[in-house]
Amino acid sequence: MSNRMSTDNGDIQALIRAEHGNPFAFLGPHGQDGVIQVRTWQPGALEVELLAEDGQVIQSMDEPVPGLFTGALDQRRGYRLRIHWNGGVQETEDPYAFGPQLGDMDIYLFGEGNHRRLGQCFGAQLWVADGVSGVRFVVWAPNARRVSVVGHFNSWDGRRHPMRLHPGAGVWELFIPRLGPGEVYKYEILGQDGLLPLKADPVALATEKPPATSSVVAAGTDFQWDDQQWMAERAGHQSNARPLAIYEVHTGSWRHASEAGGELLSWAELAAQLIPYVQDMGFTHVELLPVMEHPFGGSWGYQPLSQFAPTARHGTPADFAGFVDACHRAGIGVILDWVPAHFPGDAHGLGLFDGTALYEYAHPFEGWHPDWDTHIYNLGRTEVHGFMLASALHWLREYHVDGLRVDAVASMLYRDYSRKSGEWIPNRHGGRENLEAIDFLRHLNDVVATEVPGALVIAEESTAWPGVSQPTREGGLGFTGKWNMGWMHDTLNYIKEDPLHRRHHHQQITFGLLYAFTEHFILPISHDEVVHGKGSLLGKMPGDRWQQFANLRLYLSFMWSHPGKKLLFMGCEFGQWREWSHDAQLDWYLLNYDDHRGVHDLVRELNRLYTEQPALHQRDHGADGFQWLIGDDSSNSVYAWLRRGEEGAMVLVVHNFTPVLRSDYRVGVPEAGGWRVLLNSDDHAFAGSGAGSHGEISTEEQDSHGQPCSLRLDLPPLGTLILGRP
Repeated sequence: MSNRMSTDNGDIQALIRAEHGNPFAFLGPHGQDGVIQVRTWQPGALEVELLAEDGQVIQSMDEPVPGLFTGALDQRRGYRLRIHWNGGVQETEDPYAFGPQLGDMDIYLFGEGNHRRLGQCFGAQLWVADGVSGVRFVVWAPNARRVSVVGHFNSWDGRRHPMRLHPGAGVWELFIPRLGPGEVYKYEILGQDGLLPLKADPVALATEKPPATSSVVAAGTDFQWDDQQWMAERAGHQSNARPLAIYEVHTGSWRHASEAGGELLSWAELAAQLIPYVQDMGFTHVELLPVMEHPFGGSWGYQPLSQFAPTARHGTPADFAGFVDACHRAGIGVILDWVPAHFPGDAHGLGLFDGTALYEYAHPFEGWHPDWDTHIYNLGRTEVHGFMLASALHWLREYHVDGLRVDAVASMLYRDYSRKSGEWIPNRHGGRENLEAIDFLRHLNDVVATEVPGALVIAEESTAWPGVSQPTREGGLGFTGKWNMGWMHDTLNYIKEDPLHRRHHHQQITFGLLYAFTEHFILPISHDEVVHGKGSLLGKMPGDRWQQFANLRLYLSFMWSHPGKKLLFMGCEFGQWREWSHDAQLDWYLLNYDDHRGVHDLVRELNRLYTEQPALHQRDHGADGFQWLIGDDSSNSVYAWLRRGEEGAMVLVVHNFTPVLRSDYRVGVPEAGGWRVLLNSDDHAFAGSGAGSHGEISTEEQDSHGQPCSLRLDLPPLGTLILGRP
């Protein structure tokens, strides 16, 4: 008896100090001396009654020490607790009367780094245990001494709901009866060196609206989808031979609910306004800057802490699913920016989650990013590898997302990225490559290709790393596409030059076509090009107002006729003057002006041509889809090429990068007969001068540029002509 009391005293003292690491060994029902003793720890309670399942009072429980209530059952059976607080009475089943709810296979797969549906297992899941509804909480914190669930339901008191540890896995779980959707919660973690700041749930499916930082029990992911046709046809829509014209959107600043207040649109309002706009403009996809919950809006989503929860800024997870569903029913694909490279150091986040470097590398030379002041995921740790893999699959499967644009891939590939000599740690072979991140990216792409066929995984990668979009079986990284950052830098530097000097920079246009078919490239004019003092896309254009708009129309026409899929950031499609600000909506009033409306109409027409002309998209990634005609006329800054599709489809593209009308400019073509002008970027319809060729033009028998016949064209100043066969 004295030994039992000693053990009890040790348990009681651990509960009082909130240090008990195995509460199920003491609390709840336990057989002793032929009876079932029930213990419950309710610090601050006035009284606790032990009830039968039918609600009848069995007894008022004893309180041998403040907060510890004990009672007895004559046999093992179900029971409830009626707890009297200063503020009222609570009736509930005892969380410590339930056995483990997390299966051995779930624990095994998580430890192996291969749990593909972590969002349906960890975090806060609506749960029924022994016929009782509630919420099951599961969190990974292997180095914690104690973990508790806290929230309004227990007055944020970490003493009241300590969790059960699965030894060896480092996983803690607790089923709390009678909780439901909407409950706000965090984890209180006792680390080896003391109590940590309250932590949000790494696998939360919903969160509070920032600046609040708590996790929220989600209502479940049983959304009633109505996009079956899109999903069945998606692989075809997103094949390399189909057009891909992406409208990149920051949901918080595309348009506000009111001009004065700056109130953000809900997901339903975004669907009602953005989808018709994208349809009208002819874009095939929208790409959203990260919608994963992030504490600081000024990061534009690129410092997320909730890799499984869409931001509450626009509504609930179900509201976000409704937005994706509406896009699909309108024939528009949805791509999300996704950030597996780094995460911010906010106290409630993943950093030092259990008092140790758990999700991040421990050494700052590996685990802290100097560019963004963020932690770096330790993807070499199997649990972290599996966590991020499950996050990617969560968006693709649970929300029917059509693709992920993986942010900052270059920073993941190299251990010395943005680091000086002596500030990085070589890999196990002494090299600079981050082997763990490379393995993760290859695994990610292989798993997505197998489990979500037809989905896109696109790399933002700015180095010369070979085979980014080549299959892993051929030694590549396995991405379906890669942003062509070199093309973007070269061509923007070229277009910013005064036209008088462009002849000296001719190779900035031609160079990109030397490697244009080495990867599955996307041509990106993204948000990064219109922030941080870089000015707007229109603002980069030289000359007076007329020349600026003509240059912008020329540049966009050049981009849409160049090999590679297309991405354009919002506002660029109508020539916004000011640099993008995440706090303000786009300057939609500019569409009242003819020159801005002209750019807008040109982009719509470019998308129509790009979609309708097979030669402009079918062989975007193959050298057989492109043929130089004129690449050496630097004195006139003129370029001409053929784009070829399947079954003989062909268009002729000619660009004049000077503000001079070039009459009777001869261009060789492979087929005699009539050629029709499909687009003139200087047309009156686009607020241009109306100069240059229009209508149908017949070939002459004179050979030119290695072709058997030729056309005499009037090249519009700072303009593009696109011609096709009638």
